[in-house]
Amino acid sequence: MSAVIIVTAIGAIAAIAVIFGTDVLAAVVLRAVYAEVDARTLVQVVGRGHYYGDRRLPVVGVASVVLTAATAALSAFWGSAAAAVLAAVALAALVVWLVLFGTVAKPINTTLTAAALAGTVPADARALQDRWESIIPLRATLQGLALVLLCVALAVR
Repeated sequence: MSAVIIVTAIGAIAAIAVIFGTDVLAAVVLRAVYAEVDARTLVQVVGRGHYYGDRRLPVVGVASVVLTAATAALSAFWGSAAAAVLAAVALAALVVWLVLFGTVAKPINTTLTAAALAGTVPADARALQDRWESIIPLRATLQGLALVLLCVALAVR
């Protein structure tokens, strides 16, 4: 069963890496870019980015959670206790990320997407983006933590 644990962990790591990379890009590069553009450009770029991201990235995010949970469960049954604990903590980090995304980011994504597609600019567009950006360092940290924990779980299994 060791091979199954390795496969689930590597799959989880790959999926987490996609979301982690996206969040790090937003934190390190896109925040600065968005601060320099006017509100109309901000809404168009961010709203259309969320339009595509919210349709294409959920499968990767779901895979990261499912495969991390599988890694934790399989490690508990056939692996090591240390690997199971590490994977379980990684899963907890992903769940916290999901809560943040669902309660803060997703509603903003929906608002800015609708505005971009309608060609409008909400009066609070900049405030919405600021709120979205306020959690992006934490989101990136949670994804990075999950990524590292799963790598360590592979090493200790």
